[in-house]
Amino acid sequence: MAFGVRHSRALVLGASAFSFALMSSGAAFTQALETEAVTRSPEQKKQKQAKNQQAKPQQATQAAAPVMNAMAQIGSVPVQSLDAITVAASKTEERAIDALAPVSVVTLEQIQGRQASTLGGLLYNIPGVWVQDRGDEPSTSINIRGLQDFGRVAVVVDGARQNYQRTGHFANGSFFLNPELVSGIEIVRGPTANIYGSGAIGGVASFRTKDIEDVVRPGERWGVDAKTILGTNYGRALGSVFGGVHVNPNVDVFAGGTYSTQESYKDGTGFEVANTGNRLTAGIAKVTVRPADGHEVKLGTVFQEDLYNVGQPPRRAGDPNSTNPNGIFSGQGTSIYHTDVKNYTTTLGWKYSQPDDKVFDWNAKVYWNRTENDQIKTFHTSTTPNNAFCGGVPGNPVSGCIGDNRGYLLDTVGFDAYNTSRFEYEDWRHAVTYGADAFQDNVKTADLRGTSDVTTPGGRRTVSGGFVQWKATYSNLLETISALRYDNYSLESGATSSGGDRLSPKITVALMPVAVVTPYASYAEGYRAPSITETLVDGKHVGATVFDSFFRCPSGTPGPGADSTFCFVPNPNLRPEVGKNKEIGFNIRKNDLFTAGDSFRGKINVFRNDITDFIDQVAFGTPLMGVIFPFLQYQNIASARIQGVEVETMYDAGLWYAGIAGSYQNGKNLQTGFGLYSVPPQKITTTAGVRLLDRTLILSMMWTSALANTDIPRNYTPATSYDLVNLYLQYQPTRDLTFNFSVENLLNQYYRPYAIPVGSTGDTQNDVKWASAAAGIVFKGGLRYHFGGT
Repeated sequence: MAFGVRHSRALVLGASAFSFALMSSGAAFTQALETEAVTRSPEQKKQKQAKNQQAKPQQATQAAAPVMNAMAQIGSVPVQSLDAITVAASKTEERAIDALAPVSVVTLEQIQGRQASTLGGLLYNIPGVWVQDRGDEPSTSINIRGLQDFGRVAVVVDGARQNYQRTGHFANGSFFLNPELVSGIEIVRGPTANIYGSGAIGGVASFRTKDIEDVVRPGERWGVDAKTILGTNYGRALGSVFGGVHVNPNVDVFAGGTYSTQESYKDGTGFEVANTGNRLTAGIAKVTVRPADGHEVKLGTVFQEDLYNVGQPPRRAGDPNSTNPNGIFSGQGTSIYHTDVKNYTTTLGWKYSQPDDKVFDWNAKVYWNRTENDQIKTFHTSTTPNNAFCGGVPGNPVSGCIGDNRGYLLDTVGFDAYNTSRFEYEDWRHAVTYGADAFQDNVKTADLRGTSDVTTPGGRRTVSGGFVQWKATYSNLLETISALRYDNYSLESGATSSGGDRLSPKITVALMPVAVVTPYASYAEGYRAPSITETLVDGKHVGATVFDSFFRCPSGTPGPGADSTFCFVPNPNLRPEVGKNKEIGFNIRKNDLFTAGDSFRGKINVFRNDITDFIDQVAFGTPLMGVIFPFLQYQNIASARIQGVEVETMYDAGLWYAGIAGSYQNGKNLQTGFGLYSVPPQKITTTAGVRLLDRTLILSMMWTSALANTDIPRNYTPATSYDLVNLYLQYQPTRDLTFNFSVENLLNQYYRPYAIPVGSTGDTQNDVKWASAAAGIVFKGGLRYHFGGT
């Protein structure tokens, strides 16, 4: 796949911005730094420490363990990821191991060691979390506890909501984020974090992009990280440069960019999956200003451009997964579109925190996110010209004609602001957090001669809410967290409008009689408004051939005869979903368990999430050919239930470490008794590693064993069961030079970790429509070098 001149604008932007900042005078920085060192007294530092201890007193008993932020400095000594600081669960700083919620963290050290080509390579070991990827589209859809699509998982990047959706042979809700930009990930499972924003009945996935503290080391005024990665299967290459400078103690500038390329890969059967190559470009810039003591203002912007072809050509007889269970060839392809996606994210945040100020500790942010997807049709399922509709080129009235343009545009604007006030009364310590947030999605779609503008309809949706949370701790023995959230939404498109509101409570109670184990119980509700597509989707699903064209939609299209497999039907009367989650959890932490300096961390959670008015696709009407229902509509079903167990553990002895993370869950449509197709396979991941040569050499292995969920509707093909083994090596001969080597999918297995619809011809894997199989074995080698100075 060739795209002509390769795009490097982001790299040029990042290098130029950094070079400009680096030219700033160092004299002012040095003088101001000395002044700051004199004026910042030891007493102020003690006050800050006391404030942090007030929020989570049991941490004092485990103080020997190093506390690490998810955005930890590179070059630091690696520590347990569950000791990372997170704010995702309660919007107050706490260690993940201390959070009274199912929280997992992916740290910068883990991200750098894995050299992941997709975000799925950073998330696959987290219990209860899966990703749905297409090999021919570099976006990601996150599934948490069997829930995904249309905002059920709130995805935020630097605090900005990511709400993009396009109807097609893919997830109904995905986002574009280059893994090379990411420096930390926080995952909250379930509606436990209902204060985080509307819609998150499945959970929250919060991504933080790189910033100056990820590149410039302590004691340096400026720093630059340069990286290159080369890989097999096929033609994988990546280059990136990120740099930052402390212009003075109150002004930081950070910028950088990355460019990567790969050709189409082979899956575990050795079959080359067409159009799985891409060209990805990204740039980032941030300016941080501290105008007064305790205040920090940050302006950040991210630009990404992804070039690729989406869609699959037909397979030949004898190709893998090209026949149905009856031995009948079912390898018809799909239309193919050359795609240019541009994603823009701009955020402006203002934080304030002072150790001796117990009334105000706030964080406010406004943001804008745009996803712009422009496509040109380059291939049709038939090579026969359509003279009547397409003027002599192949095509049809649904997917358009070869050479036609179609486009999808989503603009999201929003804000998120909250404050924490603290006070004490007798033996009780209290932290009250309160705030408000809102976002508006404005969707515009266009299709020259196809129907994408009705299957992904345009419109405007506004969602807003406010919350109050009260965290109370009694003498290091008892902690309670109670919260109440109000949500409101409105949806408008043409003559259609809808809206609603609701109050959602949360209560958590934890016992802390000893420092080793903290048991807790929680009840939380979440509220998700229907999306624009669920409410207004219309039009028909075209038949690829005459053999799967059974119907002509009532809306009508030019020409005689049947031309559709089924028809989408809008539903302006959809009601919002409400998730009611019951959970029991155990946080386990112990230092010096077997030897001095070792540590054990673990989180165990048992949950049941009952969703009322669950929105699902429902086929109805008089069956055609005795099998195919002519209409498909999003409808509220009475209720659905998802329940399961999650475990995340890690033992670290210093020179070696080992851990197990796994999840078991099942989900039911309580109205029909059928299982939910969105519930992913059961999985268990074993992680182990050793640190050699004075910890400059780290060898590690991650083995994920997945068992497919077969309790799904009959019109879906289950995911595959598989064993995914990845090997990682990191060697740091000097403080500034790091080598990385990895082997992904060591066993070269064919695997697809999610269920997909069965085609009208009974496809076995439906790869030809979904491009769902992941890459086979991949070898990667990387080099990272750090430059820095004072």
